[in-house]
Amino acid sequence: MKHTKRLMRLLAAAFSGLLTAAAMQAADVSGQWRAEFDTQIGLQKYLYSFKAHSGKVTGKANLEVGDQKREVELREGKIEGDTLTFVEMFTFQDNEIRIKYKGKLAESEIKFTRKFGEFATEEFTAKRVQVAAPAAPAPAVASSTNAAAGGQRGRGGCGGFGGPIVLNADDKPAFADPPAGFNEKHEGIPHGQLEMIEYDSKTVGTSRKMQVYTPPGYSKDKKYPVLYLLHGIGCDETEWTRFAMPNVILDNLLADGKLVPMIVVLPNRRAQKRNRAEGDVFAGAAAFANFERDLLDDVIPTIEVHYSVQADREHRALAGLSMGGGQSLNFGLAHLDTFAWVGGLSSAPNTKPPEQLVPDPATATRQLKLLWLSCGNKDGLIRISQGVHA
Repeated sequence: MKHTKRLMRLLAAAFSGLLTAAAMQAADVSGQWRAEFDTQIGLQKYLYSFKAHSGKVTGKANLEVGDQKREVELREGKIEGDTLTFVEMFTFQDNEIRIKYKGKLAESEIKFTRKFGEFATEEFTAKRVQVAAPAAPAPAVASSTNAAAGGQRGRGGCGGFGGPIVLNADDKPAFADPPAGFNEKHEGIPHGQLEMIEYDSKTVGTSRKMQVYTPPGYSKDKKYPVLYLLHGIGCDETEWTRFAMPNVILDNLLADGKLVPMIVVLPNRRAQKRNRAEGDVFAGAAAFANFERDLLDDVIPTIEVHYSVQADREHRALAGLSMGGGQSLNFGLAHLDTFAWVGGLSSAPNTKPPEQLVPDPATATRQLKLLWLSCGNKDGLIRISQGVHA
């Protein structure tokens, strides 16, 4: 699909003369258009300002999400007949996401389909503002603020990615904060083994890497449960060990007798041949969905051949962070014959709607040993976990 779209852009450039001629008969889109639409990450209010000339469209958008406002320049605008297309750029965690618009123009309204990368699609209608005047600039906001597509500040700031935060009465921690030093390496205790291994992925058609933690005293004479732990969108199989040191945490929990000895697998959940987190990481969204087959058909079989594991659903867990959290909920709850333990940590908007995740709550209740949902109360992604929780 990605290559097809690229080919179509090249063809469009090659036939620019024909397109320009067709645009002479294009509908009039110049002026201002107002729209409001709700998404899984909040209500968004837009004021679009367009100028059209010879089939090309330039413009900007002033937008509001909660109490956040910003202005953005629109790119790649074209009007062909009654069809308007353009792109809005959104920066999240130093990555640029392309928000693509396609609209059908009538006299006083535009019916839009809006694609936020490959993660969400909204349909809404923009109404013409009768007095066509330049849009007033949005109030100045800090450069770190991003309200487009519901984003506000970085994951560490108030609001985070996902929109305004409204805490409900039941949005409370189920457990106390971990004790000081829980993630610091302790001397004088046994330590597990962390190794990088390669496996042949039939799904991707290439050799791929993943890290595997085995507990202290690991023995082929014993069978171990397995946790498959997925990383976030902008990283790879090294994310967890570079930023969270799960091997250290596991060692400490084992030493304190708070954990069953287990194997933890840290795969690369970007199931494509170019699997590094480079450039527009959202452009490879199809590879994140494709990881479902790589996980089930390649990762798990590799682990169960090369490690001494309890190869049944009762001893197999799946959890992940951010986009990996969405994957864990999507894949885990869809395959309760494979996973009895499922966890979403700050799950991202790639999470399927709750009615799709759990179409049969009674069956899921019987099969699940644990469904774990967690998110920081200053992280706008909490809206996703709240929806699943509800």
